[in-house]
Parts: sequence; structure tokens; C-alpha cells
Amino acid sequence: MKISPKVKDILEWVYCIIIAIVLALLFRYYIGTPTIVKQVSMKPTLIENQRLWLNRWGRTTHTLPERGDIITFEAPSEKEYTADEIDTKIDSKNPVAKYENEPSNWFGKFTYYVLEIGKESYIKRVIALPGEHVEIKDGKVYINGEELQEDYLQDGIVTDVSKKETSTGFDDFIVPENCVFAMGDNRPHSTDCRAFGCIPLEKIESTVALRIWPLDVFGKVE
Repeated sequence: MKISPKVKDILEWVYCIIIAIVLALLFRYYIGTPTIVKQVSMKPTLIENQRLWLNRWGRTTHTLPERGDIITFEAPSEKEYTADEIDTKIDSKNPVAKYENEPSNWFGKFTYYVLEIGKESYIKRVIALPGEHVEIKDGKVYINGEELQEDYLQDGIVTDVSKKETSTGFDDFIVPENCVFAMGDNRPHSTDCRAFGCIPLEKIESTVALRIWPLDVFGKVE
């Protein structure tokens, strides 16, 4: 069957569009992507509606971020624990965040992980790395017995374990292997690893590379 020139042109355009979409998805998943700050948990470092460029090469190469890096990661299925749930649902001395609502079939995984439909992500700062001893006491953070200097925090900010009387958090533990402990800079208004445990490497999506908007604050985020 002979294809008319008009139909051939349409098919070529469709083919080019499909290739472009596939390449864009691959770049977005493996290399980098823009995003918009939607949470208040990183104030004053990051403000709502600022635009960021995320570097996803670390996920591609399975490389742990460094202390001080600002990362995005998949939100855990369990956001906090009551005192009765500590050591029944999660080990308080080896706290790894729970991920129990993941899709099981290939289509669900594609739409969730690649298209990121229905996927919730958090943005926080890496505080401690695998094997490090974390203590939160007297409003401060201690790593391996030494107080962590956190110049990025606003004056007067203290670090408490739990924001609610009905829940508890993790204040004395060793960061599990292949995990990081991360918190928001806006400690009183951040749901983070204090509440749900440390983030496994495979759940870390990206590191913040640049702030790209507004232009007056364009550049590296520290």
C-alpha cells in the first residue's frame, strides 16, 4: 500500500514528537529538571514560588549527597509516630522512613516515578550521613558529640524533636547505612526526618543545583 506524501509528512511529525517526548522524559528523570518551591519548611533559605533547577545525576549514579546539600525526596507513607508506635512500627535506634504505598505494576510505576503523577516530594537539607551519631537536645543538633554549626538558620530557631504532644520523634540514633538524615531550615514548621526517620538513598530524587527565579537571587543555594 502506497502512503501519500501528506500522510507520510504527518507520520514523520508524529515520530519526531514521540522522540522529543521520550528524550525530554529521560533528561528530566536522569539529568535534571526545574521545580517550584511550594513549602515553607526551608525558609529563609528558600521561599515559596521561587524556581529551582534540580540536579538528578546523583540519583542516576546512586551517589549519596553531602552534608549541607538541599535535596528532594519521595515523601514517606508514614509521616509521624506516636509513642506507642515507636519500636513497634519503626526501630527508634535504626530509624528508616517507611514506604509502603508504592505502585506494583509497570504502568503505575511509570506514571508515579517518571511522570510523577500523584507523587509527593519533600525538600530538606542533609544534616547527617550514614554511620554518624545524631543527638537533638537543648534545642541544638550534635553530630558525633559535636554541636553542628548551622549558619543558615534564622536567629532564635531551636531544633525540637516533635511539634505535637500526640507524636514523638527521633533524638538519639545512628544514621542507618545508605541513608541520610535531613531537616528543613524552618524547624518549627518542617515535617522531616525527626518525625519519620532517615531517607534511603533510593528515595532521594535530586539535589538543588541553582535558584533560577527571581533573577535577583539567581545562583547557587547554600
